[in-house]
Amino acid sequence: MRILLINPNTTESVTALVAQHVTSVAGHDATFVPVTGRFGARYISTRASSAIAAHAALDAYATHGAGCDAVYLACFGDPGLMALREVAGVPVVGMAEASCIAAAKRGRFAIVTGGTLWKPMLTEFVASIGLADKLTGVRTIAPTGGEIATNPDAALTSLARACTACVTDDGADIVILGGAALAGLSDRIQPDVPVPVLCSVATGTHAAIAAAKRQCDDRASPPALESIGLSMELAALLQRK
Repeated sequence: MRILLINPNTTESVTALVAQHVTSVAGHDATFVPVTGRFGARYISTRASSAIAAHAALDAYATHGAGCDAVYLACFGDPGLMALREVAGVPVVGMAEASCIAAAKRGRFAIVTGGTLWKPMLTEFVASIGLADKLTGVRTIAPTGGEIATNPDAALTSLARACTACVTDDGADIVILGGAALAGLSDRIQPDVPVPVLCSVATGTHAAIAAAKRQCDDRASPPALESIGLSMELAALLQRK
């Protein structure tokens, strides 16, 4: 199976980090094809950068999606997830959605990530997928995910403290460590947190593999859309050519 791995950030090192972690999780079950956003923010940390990333994700699929059995949108916050599902002919898995669904099956959950502006954004996201009653809260630390990726060791103590506070103060049964740039850090802080810490990258990987194995549901194709100023590949995709 071939799964398109879209990082709608524009930082190649984050794509490489995620691809390495995804490959170690997937083993021989699937081949992931990593792609970095062609334009937009270096790392998504605001509503504006997330909106641009949704366009970048669609552009990446239009250019690289041929021959893939599924799409893994590897950005916590899932920019463009529903739009990708509308135009893609294969299953599309979002890192945040997959992680929240997996966590909710195990009890009440919390989210910890980097970048203070993510708190309201993720709270709204969880509500949008119908899991608000399962969410105990979102806690953030000051460094963005991009900054954490450049020096993960410096963030471990703060991440562990935030995860523990989700348990002791908010009553979480499980904590999601969310963010592409935080790949692999859950194992490093788990000994200091009294409940399971879920790696969003690994959880999304398993969900993407499972989705690729399933037959894609029959869906009505959206109507052709005329456009101006888009890449040739994305314009053709929207025209259904």
